[in-house]
Order: sequence, then structure tokens, then C-alpha cells
Amino acid sequence: MNKSNEPKTDATDFVIGRHAAHETLQTEGAKRVNKVFLQEGLKSDSLHALQQLAKAKRIPVQSAPKNKLDTLSDHGNHQGVVLAITPYAYADLDDLFARAEAKQQPPFFLILDGIEDPHNLGSIMRTADAVGVHGIIIPKHRAVGLTSTVAKTSTGAIEHMPVVRATNLVAVAKELKQRGVWLFGTDMAGTDYRQWNAKGAIALVIGNEGKGIAPLLKREMDEIVTIPMIGHVQSLNASVATGLLLYQAYAVKQGSGELP
Repeated sequence: MNKSNEPKTDATDFVIGRHAAHETLQTEGAKRVNKVFLQEGLKSDSLHALQQLAKAKRIPVQSAPKNKLDTLSDHGNHQGVVLAITPYAYADLDDLFARAEAKQQPPFFLILDGIEDPHNLGSIMRTADAVGVHGIIIPKHRAVGLTSTVAKTSTGAIEHMPVVRATNLVAVAKELKQRGVWLFGTDMAGTDYRQWNAKGAIALVIGNEGKGIAPLLKREMDEIVTIPMIGHVQSLNASVATGLLLYQAYAVKQGSGELP
């Protein structure tokens, strides 16, 4: 049997979960939605609201058995709703600078060097959106991209946070420095993050969950910051560490950090 004409079921083509679906349908992301699948026999106010929102935007709504939604969502926690969408579009570096300029703010970027866990990336996107990061830069290879799991974990932040997917992060780092952005990496030894001067145009660089920042990229850093720890476990989850650092940068930029 020739399956070449069958529709694609790549996991990156779906949004799962009620909150993520609602956020997608309420934003520009609705333009990428091809169909809304709702679990048959499941009744709730939130699912009814999603159905009405989809119909208002003239997006087809289909009732489907739970086992179909389980398959489409790769057995994720879909909560009775799956959106079939075109793949997420990536931004380019100029888009990130334009976003900062439109807000009349110095660039505030986040570079993720090889984050592999989609839950970490989704959580990081939520925090980045909360503190006003203008965009995230990730590598094209050996790192998670914008998948359905990332979308669900981000609880809608994926619709507001532009992401650049770069072939070479070292080249990106060099270009950022040429354009006046200071690069701050993270490691076990460096400036205490509470003394980090995060004012002005900056990019925070977070390394891989296990290996940290790649050596060649680390050479491009203007300064290394660290989170001091006194416990037995001398490491933090990537999304937790990123959250601490982003909120410190936010505090400094708002004038409420420890720096004058």
C-alpha cells in the first residue's frame, strides 16, 4: 500500500492541552491551525469555549475518540483537545533586534546551548516571556526544537516568544558582540549572579543540562556568572537556574536588584 499521500503525523504538528490550545486560538497562532480535535463524550465549559472560539475563526472542529487523541498527542496529557497545526515558524536574528527596538528597550536575549528536554525548554519560554526577554536562540542540531511538548509546557508562551534556530552558535555570538550585545555565560565558577550587572544590551547563555556551555562558545563570553550553592547537590535543573538568572536580570533592569 502506498502511504505517500497520507497526512503527516509528526509530533511537531500538534498542540495539546486546553490552556495551550486556548492561547493558540486566541493569538496569531490561530492562522496555523488546520483542525481542532475534541474528545467525543467529554463535556466541560473550557472545551465548549474552545469549540466556539474555533468556529468563530472558521477552523474545522472534529469529534474524535480518546484513542485517536492519544495517538495524535503521542500519549501526552491532551485533556481532550488536540490542534493540528502547521509547524512553528522560526525567527531570524534581525526579528529579535526589531522586537527590542519596537519596545524601545536594549536587547535582552537568551541563548540555549543544547537544551535537550522539551519540558525544560517550555518552562524556560514561560519565564522568558514573563521577564520581557525579546527572543531565544537555540542550535539547529543536538537540541530540542519547537515541539508539541514544548508548546504545552510553555502554556502559550510559545505564541509570544520568537525563537531563532541557528546552525552555528559561535557565529551568532560573534555577531551579537559586533552589534553591541554583552554575552554572559553560566558555570560553577564566576561572578555571583546577585552582583551581575545585567543592564544594557545583554544575552544570557545557558548550557546543556549535563555538559554546560560548549568550550568554543564559552570563549566568546564577556563574563561568567554563577549561582552559589551550599548543599550536597551542586547543580540545578536548567529551567530553575535559568529562572533565577532571568529574574535577577529583570530586577537589575528595573532598578530593584542589588546593583546600584
